Amino acid sequence: MSEERAQVRGAMALRADAFLAAMAHERGCSPHTLRAYRRELEDFTAFAQRLLGEDATVGRLEHTHIRAYLGELYERGLSKASVARALAAIRSWCKWLARHGEMEQSPAALVATPKLSKHLPRVPTIEEMNRMVDARADEAAAWPARDKLILELLYGCGIRNAELVGIDLKDIQWANEVILVRGKGRKERYVPLGDAAAEAMRTYLPERGQKLAAMGKDSPALLLNARGRGTGRLTTRSVGRIVKRLAVAQGLPAEVHPHTLRHAFGTHMLEEGADLRAIQELLGHERLSTTQRYTQLTVGQVEAVYDRTHPRAR
Repeated sequence: MSEERAQVRGAMALRADAFLAAMAHERGCSPHTLRAYRRELEDFTAFAQRLLGEDATVGRLEHTHIRAYLGELYERGLSKASVARALAAIRSWCKWLARHGEMEQSPAALVATPKLSKHLPRVPTIEEMNRMVDARADEAAAWPARDKLILELLYGCGIRNAELVGIDLKDIQWANEVILVRGKGRKERYVPLGDAAAEAMRTYLPERGQKLAAMGKDSPALLLNARGRGTGRLTTRSVGRIVKRLAVAQGLPAEVHPHTLRHAFGTHMLEEGADLRAIQELLGHERLSTTQRYTQLTVGQVEAVYDRTHPRAR
């Protein structure tokens, strides 16, 4: 970076750049996460530099400056969830700065997170999911065999959209009946390849091979786009459109998206008696508290257990 460019960026902005570079190279953060953090930190450092001056160092940041910034976000009309996301990015940055000795302690640690209303997403029932996955989707699907496999993997394996499109052929371990998926922070885990998903994959793979042969191409990707553009790998955006189209065709809300199927996977396993820690492992959650959110969606199950087991309930 030229000296002139560095001056334009400002001292704080340059330290934000260094943090983002560390996130990319050391932590293996996804491009989506990096874009979100860059957006939040560029906005905050621009605010701080207007407040403290272009030459102000990160050591001058105080919790009052961060609170003032959050106040400005509210004035712009941002929701509590958006403000909380901005604060999360600032906290991560300040924690990194403190760890590298550029701050005595993180000023962001003194700023409370906005209280968010607990919104429980509506999860399709087991019957609705079975109807959606088992339906013949010849009219709604651009490539029925592929789209059937997408649903089987999202709901049957509980994987994330980004994990789904990142699967290569070599990640399918038929002998062990598992799939190697790469989650957040490049963490790898194995998920079981169930019978229904395996059957859908065996139907899809010959069609995939024929399509590539007709185009004279090759691709490591498991899921290809129907028109074979570029490398042929399906994108997360395309998966979102496919899932929504198939859901609507079966009478489900248009709000259904790939993460809805992952949520349904965890919720339905819990409802059927699966151990919470086993679900945590399958979903690739780092913290059990993340998995425990699914317990909020199974009040009926908790009430049934109470009625069946507590002596004062009978």
